[in-house]
Amino acid sequence: MNRVAEILGIKYPFIQGAMSWLTNAKFVAAVSNAGGLGILGPNAGQNTVTPDPVETAERMRCEIKKVQALTDKPFAVTLIGGNGGPTSEFTLKTLDVVIEEHVPAVLVNSVGALTGGDYGIETSLLAPLKEHNIKIIVRAWQPSIADAQAVQKQGGDMYVATGFDEGGTLPGAVLGSFSILPMIADSVDIPVLLAGGVSDVRTVNAAFALGAEGVYVGTRLIPTVENPAAEVTKKLIVDSTSEDLKLFRVAPAYYRSLPTTLRNQLVKNDQEKSGQEVLDANAKLMGGTSGMRIGMLEGDLEHGYVSVGTGISMIREIQSVEDVVNEMMADYKD
Repeated sequence: MNRVAEILGIKYPFIQGAMSWLTNAKFVAAVSNAGGLGILGPNAGQNTVTPDPVETAERMRCEIKKVQALTDKPFAVTLIGGNGGPTSEFTLKTLDVVIEEHVPAVLVNSVGALTGGDYGIETSLLAPLKEHNIKIIVRAWQPSIADAQAVQKQGGDMYVATGFDEGGTLPGAVLGSFSILPMIADSVDIPVLLAGGVSDVRTVNAAFALGAEGVYVGTRLIPTVENPAAEVTKKLIVDSTSEDLKLFRVAPAYYRSLPTTLRNQLVKNDQEKSGQEVLDANAKLMGGTSGMRIGMLEGDLEHGYVSVGTGISMIREIQSVEDVVNEMMADYKD
C-alpha cells in the first residue's frame, strides 16, 4: 500500500493545500470524503482577522467541529511555525485545540533555515504532537535537503517538497517542482509529497515517476464548487493560463498573481525599485495575506491579488472536489 495513504488512513495519496483564507469545513470535508486529506488553513471559514490568540483558536475549534459533523474521514489542521523566533501564542493555542478535539493530523508550515529559522520542526510543537500520536506533515517555505533530513530525524511522518511552480509564498530558491522533487526524495527515507504545478493526472504521474509518494494540491482545488473563493476568482483561474501570471518581489522572496489592479502596481514596484525598498513597498500594499482575502475570497480584483501556481494552464472548468480528485487520481493504483 502507498505509504502516504497508509500513514494518514486515506484512500488516495492526495493532500489538499492549506491556502490561507480559501478553506472551510464544507470544502475540507469534501476533499476527505473524496478520498484525500482535507486541511483547514490558518483562516479556515473566516473573513476577518482577530488579534486574540484564544479567539483564533476557538474559531478553529468551531470549524473542526463542523468538519467532524460532515465526515468521518481523516483531516488535518495547519500550524504555523515561528519564523525563527518563539512559537507564536496563536499557534500554541491552536495546538491545544487540535489535541483536545482529537484531530488526527497536522500540517506544520515551517519557515526553514534559509530565512533565519531552524531546520525541522519546532520542539514546542514536536513533543506534544508525538505524545498524542498526531501525524505530522511538514511543509517548509524554504524546502531543502538539510530541512527534510532534520524532519526525518525528528520523526516527522512526511515532507512536502515545494517547487517554484506553487502559488502563494514562493521559495527563495528558484528550483522548479520537477527539479526539487528528486533532490529531496533521494535525500530521505520518509515519504515525500510534491507541491507546485500539480494540476492533472499527467503531473501526478510525473511526480510519482520522480520519487513522490503523494501530491499536495492547492490551485487546482480553488475553482471547485465547494471552495469558498469568489466566483469571479474561480472564473479568472479557469479562463487564464500560466502566461497570464506575473512575478514580483516581496518578503520573504517572491509572489506571483494573475492580472488585477493591485498586481499591476506590485509588478511596477518590482520593476522600478530595488533591494529592501521594493520588499517594503510591496509588503505594505499586500497587507500580509489581506490582499489574498480581498482578491480571492471576496473577489475584489481591484484591491486584491490572485496568487496561484503555474499549473493553471491545465484547469479548464469549475468542477466538484470529487471530480477533481477522481480525475487526478485516475491512474493511481493502491
